[in-house]
Amino acid sequence: MAEFDTGFAWIAGRFARVEPRRQARAFVLGLLSDVDSRSCWQLAEQAGDASPHAMQRLLGEAVWDADAVRDDVRGFVVDVLGDADAVLILDDTGDLKKGVHTVGTQRQYTGTAGRIENAQVAVYLAYAAPGGYTLIDREVYLPKAWTDDADRCARAGVPTEVGFATKLTLARRMLARALDAGTPAAWATADEAYGGDRHLRRDLQRRGVGYVLAVAKSHRVAARAVDGPQRADRLAAGLPAWAWNRLSAGAGSKGERDYDWAWITITPPDGEPTGQHTLLIRRRISDGELAFYRCCSPKPVPLRRLVDVAGTRWSIETCFQTGKSIGLDEPQVRRWHSWYRHTTLVMLAHAILTVIAARERDNQPAAGQALIPLTLNEIRRLFTKLITNTVRPISHWLAWSHWRRQHQARAKTSHYRRRAPIHHSH
Repeated sequence: MAEFDTGFAWIAGRFARVEPRRQARAFVLGLLSDVDSRSCWQLAEQAGDASPHAMQRLLGEAVWDADAVRDDVRGFVVDVLGDADAVLILDDTGDLKKGVHTVGTQRQYTGTAGRIENAQVAVYLAYAAPGGYTLIDREVYLPKAWTDDADRCARAGVPTEVGFATKLTLARRMLARALDAGTPAAWATADEAYGGDRHLRRDLQRRGVGYVLAVAKSHRVAARAVDGPQRADRLAAGLPAWAWNRLSAGAGSKGERDYDWAWITITPPDGEPTGQHTLLIRRRISDGELAFYRCCSPKPVPLRRLVDVAGTRWSIETCFQTGKSIGLDEPQVRRWHSWYRHTTLVMLAHAILTVIAARERDNQPAAGQALIPLTLNEIRRLFTKLITNTVRPISHWLAWSHWRRQHQARAKTSHYRRRAPIHHSH
């Protein structure tokens, strides 16, 4: 519990009044509990409140700045995990939704489903260091169908100054925020939805941050030994057998993630700063499937380092998986500010788990024992059983049952009233 309190202390000063501060603490504890969902109803019941109103007020009307809390979460992460050789990771994820009123929701492609679905999409920035990895920034994506409809945005509480921004633009803003704040990092990585953008690459080069960015097989680069730009897959096809090196992209749940790797020196476009520019190619051992990465480092680095950075990208996928287990995909809120508040508090909860895991690893004796280090999921299980499993009197649970049924009865009556035919008198 001391580790939880240390983490929460980083944001406590953002709440000027004691009531919202206590409510935020109960909210984050509830995220780490074993409630069925992370709705305000369930979190309030878990916290011992008599109704969900205080939790709803925390995400709605209470006075606090979610962006300032985001900065505190980043500061907490860097304070414990900060490393000069860390990697910043960009990616987006979707949350399938019903209806059209939740901010940013519409039919759009989401990698979560692998197809076009009614969904809300958000872009995230993760920080990966030797001690662990967690999310440090977030932006909800508003499609043009939203930003072109002022009334729709107003109903969802979107600030009037918010205009359309692509996912790439949101990603570049988050990178700039982290680096402007002095976040220590030597590298950035992202999938091909971001890697093909020259503006993102130039942002990183100007700041002296290396990158290993996935690009499409059709991405064109100028290889030193070839005249003019060529498609990445064409260059890969011409490589001799000796050019491939078998290396692991890191340990996975089933062992080392071995691939064959090759790299080709490329000539950067005019106007890009000097550095070591390469095309990195990954070949899957089982079927020969290829993946491509556009790489740049301010100083020469070995192939091994580029492979390590490429392999770090899966860390953000793990953040999504573990984050969704504590409410990242359950913000049962419709409005702009409520989404940012909910998501930022989930990020804090995830960061606390990550920091606990890092400190537990540091305190473990040398390898040789028959236990793996504590994982985030195992720490959360222990948290649920030892910390958040609060005993409440029977009257508390009965009162909540009564409150839910009463609320559902009102909703049912209202629904029937809306559907009832309107009779006009003549």
